[in-house]
Amino acid sequence: MENELHSERSIGSQLREMQQPHQVALVLLAHVLGKSKTWLLAHPETHLTKAQACEIDSLINRLENGEPLPYMLGRQAFFGLEFEVNPAVLIPRPETELLVEFALGWLEEHDLARKGIDVGTGSGNIAVSLVSNCPDLQLLATDISAEALEVAARNALKHNSADRIKFERADLLPATTEKVDLICANLPYIPSRKLPEVNSLDWEPVVALDGGEGGLNLIGRLLEKATEVLNTPGLILLETEETLGKQTVELARRHFPAAEVALYQDLAKRDRLVTIELQ
Repeated sequence: MENELHSERSIGSQLREMQQPHQVALVLLAHVLGKSKTWLLAHPETHLTKAQACEIDSLINRLENGEPLPYMLGRQAFFGLEFEVNPAVLIPRPETELLVEFALGWLEEHDLARKGIDVGTGSGNIAVSLVSNCPDLQLLATDISAEALEVAARNALKHNSADRIKFERADLLPATTEKVDLICANLPYIPSRKLPEVNSLDWEPVVALDGGEGGLNLIGRLLEKATEVLNTPGLILLETEETLGKQTVELARRHFPAAEVALYQDLAKRDRLVTIELQ
């Protein structure tokens, strides 16, 4: 009976049977077998054990019930690094890499600017990516969620950056904050009325998604506090919702009338990143 099961559930036959995109099917099989996708493609005749076949079936059921794949695997790639994720943190999105790229470019041009804050750090993907690529950068990473900070701290240890990132639980900024050169923030920016449209809402923490009635509640509060914290020269980077780009720019100019404020689009041509630079 065991041999019959194996003959029916080779890697190749499993891939053909799975009603999922080919890449997703490969990822699930690689996760269960502990092999690379390249290895799987080179060994389609390899048989699954009964336990492995059952685990695959369980993962497929979870996926079909809407659970995000990164939560099932416990990890997500971002900016060339792999981050631990779980339902305590938002799943890092590719569009947020634009913020990291912009920050690193600015830091390269300002070699004396080496103190920063990552506000609402979540999994720590922004903070860890920044210090991994700018070794002399010192960051404070804040989050209102103690559970998120635990995940972020583990990711910092994983990528040998814990000595350059201080994690602190805070509502945006701590009560007393030293002046810094760089402020990065991927805060909740989805208007409350749009939350039902988020397909991962049942799984991701609402506190990391809900930007209030207009979507800019937390961004507005941060900008108000940031006026007392940002050095000159200094840079603030804000990720924003695609329909709120112009409103975010207006809000930034209101709080920083002397700054150069700009709006950038992500690879999908959606308004995504607002930059506020004091020169």
